[in-house]
Amino acid sequence: MSEQESLPVAVVGGGPIGLITALGLVRYGIPVVVFEEDETLSLDTKAGTVLTRTLEVLHRYDAVDDVLRASLRIDEIGDIDRATGTARASVHTGLLGDDTRFPFVVNIPQHHLEPVLRRRLEELAPGVVHMGHRMTGFDQHDDHVSLRLDTPTGERRVAARYLLACDGGRSQTREQLGITVEGHTLDQRYMLVDLEADLDVANPRDYPYLAYFGDPAEWMILVRQPHCWRFLYPLEPGAPEPDRAELAAKAKRFIGDVDGLRVLGTNVYPVHHRVADRWRAGRVFLMGDAAHLITPMWALGLNTGVLDASNLPWRLAWVLRGWADESLLDGYEREQAPVAVRGSGEMAEAARAYMDRRDDGVSAMAGGGWGVAVTRSLLGVRLDVDGTGDWSMIATGEEPRPLRAGDRLPDVRLFGPDGAVHAHDLCADTFVGLYFTDARRTPRLPADDTPGLRRVVVSRWDAPLDSPLRDRALFDPGSRAMRRLGVWPDTAVLLRPDGHVAAIAAFDPTIDVDPLRAAHARITGRVPAEGALT
Repeated sequence: MSEQESLPVAVVGGGPIGLITALGLVRYGIPVVVFEEDETLSLDTKAGTVLTRTLEVLHRYDAVDDVLRASLRIDEIGDIDRATGTARASVHTGLLGDDTRFPFVVNIPQHHLEPVLRRRLEELAPGVVHMGHRMTGFDQHDDHVSLRLDTPTGERRVAARYLLACDGGRSQTREQLGITVEGHTLDQRYMLVDLEADLDVANPRDYPYLAYFGDPAEWMILVRQPHCWRFLYPLEPGAPEPDRAELAAKAKRFIGDVDGLRVLGTNVYPVHHRVADRWRAGRVFLMGDAAHLITPMWALGLNTGVLDASNLPWRLAWVLRGWADESLLDGYEREQAPVAVRGSGEMAEAARAYMDRRDDGVSAMAGGGWGVAVTRSLLGVRLDVDGTGDWSMIATGEEPRPLRAGDRLPDVRLFGPDGAVHAHDLCADTFVGLYFTDARRTPRLPADDTPGLRRVVVSRWDAPLDSPLRDRALFDPGSRAMRRLGVWPDTAVLLRPDGHVAAIAAFDPTIDVDPLRAAHARITGRVPAEGALT
């Protein structure tokens, strides 16, 4: 291994997206180093709800248990008309029990989430986080990036294979690259207040632990955090920041008179919809707020950034392992940019209109059906995996539709020789080909001869002990998984390491032809070995 090949990937920014990205790289065995300019993690009151898709990403990166221990789990997102107090149809995430191991969202304030993520990262990769390290500049070379850092002990220079800019909406990395940010900032600002109040016992209100109170005059979001209640509402343009007495009075106007209400902390922040016009320049990538600064509505801010942290690390791992061509990295921006710009960004704008009761056009994202729960949990994100422009963030209907390329695969349960296994665990560190066919007939399953690609048969008939496929077959009782995915018998499905479907094709189990090989070669930029199955 050359000196450049042993260099780490550098992550600039120690917020949630930087830490989760670093956890992903560690999960894939890629050396990483994180530089955060502040001496300590942020104590500001910020984002507070982690959606289901983010929990799945944290599970893949071996960090979800720590986050769950510090969080409050909820299975209902309330929608209440503030003027009348009338509850509209809630979003019930419990409907997602057949789709995910996490049929809920969690509430945890960002200044509590960051220490949890950092502790877990330090457990898995001690010494990778460097506080008080401000990047002052960098230079790109053919095979590495050279960083200049201002540290407590003076200037430091560090070489890295790639530079991942997770340094926020005012990204210095983006500025040095000369990348333009397009979009707008609203005149309206958001007021975020953490309150100490007993709304469970002494003053029971029976609000869902995440409730949106819509109103043309003034709307409010109420969030039950593990240690307090959070209250968020818009400040009109030019309005002065309220003092604590005014904030307490405002809260009581929404929730009624309660005993012992106390303001714990506040934060005022501008409302943005601003996106970088490029997310990559050579060996430098923009992620999270550095790429797309979208002020959260319906928890779309941080959770959209986590989609970036789900998409890029596995691509870097495949390239650095030699399993894919550099062209694999081009898919990061192509897939994530529309999700941020036209997906989360437009959804946030529509949500603001809905909260103001100016527009009922977000009906696909409001109400109590299965499709709404999938959408609001971000499980419904379909990526443009083949460059056709076909993507979506919205699922509709009361029942799942058949699987399509780009969909996140539902985390269905199957059974291997040693017991139950979930689909997302199968592909946590590899591409996986699922060949839905009859295991009794000893189908011609292609050999596992491609690095980073595993192939298995999925069948409602368990492979006998003397079958050559016994160790490569998964039992699907009653074809439950096959029916949930909406695929036909003799169908092959190619899964990516991030759990999204890369390709779906017909499979003939009687001939030596692999219908997934060409799709895998196209994605990785690697031509199949000479003499391999077609």
